[in-house]
Amino acid sequence: MRKYSLIRVLRKSPVFTVLLLLIVSGTALAAEETTADNGFVAGIDAVFSGLVDALSQVLFFSVAGLPFIVLWLIVGAVFFTLRMKFVNFRAFGHAISVVQGHYDNPAETGEVTHFQALSAALSATVGLGNIAGVAIAIQLGGPGAMFWMTIAGLLGMSSKFVECTLGQKYRLVSPDGTVSGGPMRYLSRGLGELGLRPLGRLLAGLFAVLCIGGSFGGGNMFQANQSYSAIAGVVPLFVGRSWLYGIILGAMVALVIIGGIRRIGGVAEKLVPAMCLIYVLAALWIILTNLPQVPAAFATIVREAFVPQAVTGGFIGVLVQGFRRASFSNEAGVGSAAIAHSAARTEEPIREGIVALLEPFIDTVIICNMTALVVVITGVYTDQTDSGVQLTNTAFASAISWFPIILSIAVFLFAFSTMISWSYYGERCWAYLFGDRSTMIYKVIFVIFVFIGSVVNLGAVLDFSDMMILSMAFPNILGCYLLSGKVSADLESYMKRLNTGQMPVYR
Repeated sequence: MRKYSLIRVLRKSPVFTVLLLLIVSGTALAAEETTADNGFVAGIDAVFSGLVDALSQVLFFSVAGLPFIVLWLIVGAVFFTLRMKFVNFRAFGHAISVVQGHYDNPAETGEVTHFQALSAALSATVGLGNIAGVAIAIQLGGPGAMFWMTIAGLLGMSSKFVECTLGQKYRLVSPDGTVSGGPMRYLSRGLGELGLRPLGRLLAGLFAVLCIGGSFGGGNMFQANQSYSAIAGVVPLFVGRSWLYGIILGAMVALVIIGGIRRIGGVAEKLVPAMCLIYVLAALWIILTNLPQVPAAFATIVREAFVPQAVTGGFIGVLVQGFRRASFSNEAGVGSAAIAHSAARTEEPIREGIVALLEPFIDTVIICNMTALVVVITGVYTDQTDSGVQLTNTAFASAISWFPIILSIAVFLFAFSTMISWSYYGERCWAYLFGDRSTMIYKVIFVIFVFIGSVVNLGAVLDFSDMMILSMAFPNILGCYLLSGKVSADLESYMKRLNTGQMPVYR
């Protein structure tokens, strides 16, 4: 794989050079004014918070007390589970075999392997949503929120299957081998086949705009914001210097995203297993050392899922928090992962969809539940002093005093991998709207948002992230509903060939 030095990147990308100079100039202002109430950082924060408040009035509305977007995700996940005859369970074993490489044909078209595509997609989902998101859900909705996160994860496996199958089915492969796929492609091309071309183009354009916003929000600013919070707790140099952290993180992200999906897939397949292993081992240690308390913790989670204590909105409130945070964590129904999976090396769209259904299981059913057990067992969720990643940090520290340092490293790696994958999602959507030649402009803007995310407050970042990412489900699920008949027919054909031994096995 070709190596990119900093000097070569700057020489080849004069626009990026200007970006770095601008951020350094802004840093000087931040350094001088960050302690002032009306300083540079406070100004950015105020403007951004006002923008989020205005947009939320338009994009989020309720139906009988339940946010429509949450209801949309729930109904979609249930529909796809039934329509695909519980593919989330019956194809689970085959998904593991595919990831292990048994069906990898090197002669097939694509840019990355099944495992690399899964790693790239997981690197965008397994992240701070599992660490900070779970803590936020439990703090706002009580322990019962984790029960509904788990249900959302299991049902979301079917949503992920449908959207990633469609991403493969309607992808475009350029003469140089570059792949372009995802909802913006299957909404326009797939609905065009159904005689709904104008609707398809409208939904594709809407999705692309929202995905770009999601890449700046949940895929970027939220990650930068929460990773700074974790790193500043163990590295005194960054205390009060979020602007410095933003510049360093932005430069690191830029050096990876310039390499495209091959570079991203290569980095992700190394980072994701390491991150998951570190985090899961630590969580398992706390769970095993407190094994007698685990049944009570599970009982608390299940009981408060239906009879929540002191949660705004009661049962509806805890259900909303669970599904909202699960969607932010595993992104099932949102359509983002279909962009990464469309680049997989395969001629069988169904096969890649089956690989993709593992994501919500790994992300939500396994990793999020481990975080929830640690938070509930240690009882830190009742303390309103901390929030987000700081709450999870406190939970781990209460059992492993030295672990905040390790957790901070894991948080940084989670955030970094999520950002590079989401940059690819946003870039593909940008290319759909404005053409491939303009993608450097998107990368420049993405790096700027790394800086902004590091210095604004968590509340504004979280609201903007939810708003953009969840709104992507509006056009995506509608398109998946309309195209579900094609996916169902392809699935039955695939499973018939698999069960009758017609599928070639390469390893």
